[in-house]
Amino acid sequence: MYDVIVLGAGAAGLSAALYATRRALKTVVLNKEFGGQTATTLAIENYPGIERIEGPELMVRFKAQAEKYGAKVLNDPATSILKLEDTFTVTGQSGKTYETKTIILAFGKTPRRLNVPGEAEFANKGVVYCATCDAPLFAGKDVAVIGGGNSGVDAALLLSKIAQQVYLVHRRDEFKAEQILVDRLKQSANVKLILNSAIDTIYGNGLVSGIKIKDLTTDQVSDLAVQGVFVEIGYEVTADFLPDGIKLNEAGEVIIDAFNYTSCPGIFAAGDSTSVPYKQTVISAGEGAKAALSAYNYIQGATPGSEISDHNLNWS
Repeated sequence: MYDVIVLGAGAAGLSAALYATRRALKTVVLNKEFGGQTATTLAIENYPGIERIEGPELMVRFKAQAEKYGAKVLNDPATSILKLEDTFTVTGQSGKTYETKTIILAFGKTPRRLNVPGEAEFANKGVVYCATCDAPLFAGKDVAVIGGGNSGVDAALLLSKIAQQVYLVHRRDEFKAEQILVDRLKQSANVKLILNSAIDTIYGNGLVSGIKIKDLTTDQVSDLAVQGVFVEIGYEVTADFLPDGIKLNEAGEVIIDAFNYTSCPGIFAAGDSTSVPYKQTVISAGEGAKAALSAYNYIQGATPGSEISDHNLNWS
């Protein structure tokens, strides 16, 4: 019997594990993709106290610190949660079951798909969703990056140092990314911007050899020869394994209160899969810590949030 099961090993999940184990709670982290979105980030320059660090390295540090205090981190993502009278049973992808007093949902988001012809066919055959993971495989090749947010611009910057030619395809003529990243992108000699355009089809013969791009102003479709397509159009919450009673918002995110309680007693949530705004590593880390402290109070039978103030939930 665990005191806490954390679902997800990103910034929120590993921070929750650290705070839970430091409260002497028996804790296991069930993980699908170690490090979450932070681990796919080329460089982090806005984490307090660390001027610059690669995302994967930061997550390795998070994990080591949580394990130092006794947390177990297992590669066995949850496929279902069964609520019993006072406890929960979590089933992992391996088929193994885990019993726990509380759960912290910190499973983050999954990459959003383009849903265009050829995408599924060429997944992992030239179509990829993690530039940090797979960019070295495209050294000296021509690639396309789809997206105009931080993740898309960051991916294009990384690939500009590895690939021969980088095409950034974006639906608008303005970027959502931070201006400092956009400025760096425009200074990259081997990056070509294809704006007001959308990818129409991905094609090839066994491996990706090109894409069709539609100009959203003229509706004209043109071919672009590339060997790689990096999809960087954001993320979405996949929460189909959650038990009945967990309330979600219109975006499919888990609704939480100020103390990280969900609508199901004993289940807490933190990080990008929740309704908390501003999806940033530092925010996820803080939310994970809050969720663990709330789980500790719950197990102790204390008033929710009693360390700060009286707290009453209203999920009507």
